[in-house]
Amino acid sequence: MVIDEMPNSPKIETSAAIRTSASEVLQADLYRYRGRTGARAFLTAYLRNPGFRFTYYLRQVAFYGSRKWSLWICAYIFHRVLYHHYRFRYGFDISPTTSIGPGLYIGHFGGVVISPYAILGSNINIAQGVTIGASSRGRLTGAPTLEDRVWVGANAIIVGKITVGHDALIAPGAYVNFDVPPMAVVLGNPGKVVSSAGSIGYVNNTLEFRERELQP
Repeated sequence: MVIDEMPNSPKIETSAAIRTSASEVLQADLYRYRGRTGARAFLTAYLRNPGFRFTYYLRQVAFYGSRKWSLWICAYIFHRVLYHHYRFRYGFDISPTTSIGPGLYIGHFGGVVISPYAILGSNINIAQGVTIGASSRGRLTGAPTLEDRVWVGANAIIVGKITVGHDALIAPGAYVNFDVPPMAVVLGNPGKVVSSAGSIGYVNNTLEFRERELQP
């Protein structure tokens, strides 16, 4: 093995049929940290929250990556350099190609590894030491999908082609290699579902945007 909003909300869509604008994604990220948006909130989060600072450059590289062979090449290079700087400084091994919905919140820096093949929904909480990795063999070959409003505690490991349902809570230190129902709380190594209390009260300051259908 290689490890590289509320109840009843719909499952995350991962097709290209829907989109959220880059500015809305960044607003949702910012709101998770400061509970508001705007220039002052941005400056405060950028200066005080390492998770937001890294996420900002992660989003910018993802945005400009599809435009790097145009006049935006300088913007792409600038943000790419800073992305790598903060990646190594804070210990966030997260690729700009990873599918991550709006409202990502990284509570503490250090030792966060997310497979580029993983899919993360909106308003995900990630703590320090978390691994969301791919399995290279067996029936779980592939990477995890986390639906909306999943809270992942410190040093938790989520691995393989599994789905963690919306509003689930993965407790610190849990090892998860099985599908997790929505609203479940998973505890222990190996992980076990111990309740259906979910992540309500743990995932806060969320913005919801209406995703728009892409025109053919």
